[in-house]
Amino acid sequence: MARSGRRGGRGGMSARAGNKIEQLPWSQTHLPYTPLKVVTEEQLEQIHRTSMRVLSEAGIRVMSETVMDLFERAGAIVDRDEMTIRIDESIVAQALETVPQSFDMVARNPEKRITMGGSAMNFGLVAGPPNTHDMINGRRPGNHEDYCNFIRLAHHFNAVNIIGNQVVAPMELPANTRHLDTYLANLTLSDLTFHCTAIGRGRALDGINMMAISRGISIEEMREVPGVVTVISVNSPRLLDEAMTDGLMAMAEHGQPVSITPFTLMGAMTPVTLPAAMAQQNAEALFGVVLTQLVNPGTPVLYGAFTSNVDMRSGAPAFGTPENTKANIIAGQLARRYRVPYRTSNANASNCVDLQAAYETMMSTWGATMGGANLIYHAAGWLEGGLTASMEKFILDVEIIQNMKEFMKPISFGEDELGLEAIKSVPTGGHFFGAAHTMERYETAFYRPLLSDWTNYESWEAAGAKDALTRATELWQQALREYEEPALDPGVAEALDAYVIRRREEIGAGEP
Repeated sequence: MARSGRRGGRGGMSARAGNKIEQLPWSQTHLPYTPLKVVTEEQLEQIHRTSMRVLSEAGIRVMSETVMDLFERAGAIVDRDEMTIRIDESIVAQALETVPQSFDMVARNPEKRITMGGSAMNFGLVAGPPNTHDMINGRRPGNHEDYCNFIRLAHHFNAVNIIGNQVVAPMELPANTRHLDTYLANLTLSDLTFHCTAIGRGRALDGINMMAISRGISIEEMREVPGVVTVISVNSPRLLDEAMTDGLMAMAEHGQPVSITPFTLMGAMTPVTLPAAMAQQNAEALFGVVLTQLVNPGTPVLYGAFTSNVDMRSGAPAFGTPENTKANIIAGQLARRYRVPYRTSNANASNCVDLQAAYETMMSTWGATMGGANLIYHAAGWLEGGLTASMEKFILDVEIIQNMKEFMKPISFGEDELGLEAIKSVPTGGHFFGAAHTMERYETAFYRPLLSDWTNYESWEAAGAKDALTRATELWQQALREYEEPALDPGVAEALDAYVIRRREEIGAGEP
């Protein structure tokens, strides 16, 4: 696996023809800049106060008697006929006192430890699409082979820090057990942490157990340094279903992190105005945060945000919009106000890998990064509003992520970097191409792109006039050829296989 960090030169991809793909080394990225602010502290307080009124006056509907019992014991007003829970600010404040401001996650490779919280930033593989696409085989329903290839790409490219939940659904496998196949692929074809599905208690526990097996530890020991995360989607407006709450509680009981993420599209799931959408999102997210702490105080939590807008002419979701970018930044302000790690996404709504896919992804990525996100979910491969996982879009996104990582790299200001002697050494009207200062840094001076081609027109034309989409197709194919499966202890592999076989039998017999 290529881990070269060498950069520099104008040649781009054409200068590396026939060589292994060069990329930035594995790293934990940190935001070295002050996160942006879209709203003032007073406006942020207005959002908070409105959220508290949503929770205390309108409430959140839940479909679980167990959850109602938990909140009732905590002093909430519970209407069991309407299945609605109303809480005041004191319950929220008490829960926030026990939420960790930062936590680490470790997979079976301890060198791939990642931090959630503070200035740490992590980029995740796309999750959830039912379809996949590439320029060779076209658009098709997801299958297990495609799933495994995406996991291989995620392992091969250092830009990806964490695997999402079912990068593409393997539609040919039974729906009630396919999570076992995807977890097994995650753990054998990569050594990254991953998102396990929390649609019900059983799927969450399977993810926890299998990660513990891969690490050679008990699930009790996993509490100390968690290995899997889940996303709990609030069914906006203001509804938590029973399957989601069951999964949340299973994760919280075992000390595994939970991202509470309302799915809020302005004009559809929230009012059309951004302040109202942020207030509703905030209320729903905080309600989920409270639930995690009622189950198990100290459970790691991420404040999740997924607020964008719809096309008011068609009702279709839109992503990478100015409103979506603002929402990503405001959500970061709210997460920092509550001192909770922050998760968001850099989605786009394009139906193919084109200019729209690129500029919408860049817009949402800027909002996520400069909003101070600790986890940018769906960061690699998302297409068609989340309905398709794309191989070419994955490569485009890796290039975007690497650009962001390099942008986050702190600037050195030593004497050599200021270059006074180099400036003095070149006569007026001269150039720095042959200067000693330049030659010493020739290979490492600048970021060297993965996908861009910086050759002149004549050279580009002579090499086949390949556009970025064509080059992306070649790159994901090359990456799969270069991929090396990470070593796994044979005993661990056998234990994982045995667990999957046993659980398939149990699920087939009707056990959860």
